[in-house]
Amino acid sequence: MHELIADLPMDERPRERMMLHGADTLSNAELVAILLGSGVPGKNAIQLARELLREGFGSLTKCDAKQLAKTCGIGPAKATRVLAAFELSQRLLNHKPEEPPDFDIDIFGRTLVARCASFRQERLGALFLDSRHRILKEQQIYVGTMTNALVSTRDVIRFALEANAVGIVLFHNHPSGDPAPSKEDLSYTTRMNNSLNLIDIQLVDHLIIGAHGFTSLQRKGAIKDKGK
Repeated sequence: MHELIADLPMDERPRERMMLHGADTLSNAELVAILLGSGVPGKNAIQLARELLREGFGSLTKCDAKQLAKTCGIGPAKATRVLAAFELSQRLLNHKPEEPPDFDIDIFGRTLVARCASFRQERLGALFLDSRHRILKEQQIYVGTMTNALVSTRDVIRFALEANAVGIVLFHNHPSGDPAPSKEDLSYTTRMNNSLNLIDIQLVDHLIIGAHGFTSLQRKGAIKDKGK
């Protein structure tokens, strides 16, 4: 006898069970029933799902939307929902993580100039790089005053270790618009470089961002390689 899912005890309804106990507690038929949303005359969604799965997932995934829509009279809406879910799962299985982007000083510097143009306070951030100088993560570390955003080397190191970084690119803006490094910028860069060398992390660069351009302290020779 046809029984509506709404007539079943609460703990036997697929959606309610998923909410209470998690998706992994549901059978294949119950999961498909949730995708179907409702049954057809004479069959509730669970019964319809069992019929669709009678020959296993393989035969079901071989159908196109039109073929599946004719099966048991489920119609195009139900058929496309089921096939869309199967297609997503297949893409997930075949998905290959994208390669992290390479660090390019000029591209990143121009991006920062555009981004920081409206900032009225100095902000210190960092790019964390892998051994091939690919970008793992960008992190804003500190928002300072109108004239200072330099923070403890310990704070930068903590974020670097969390990102499992091999290299770091520091950056901060000058709200005055002048990208020329101050004495404090140079002193901080040296201190940061020395601290990172002790834990085998490379300070790749420190960019000072102005209104219309940026300064690379690595290009200015302010960052010395370890051992030099």
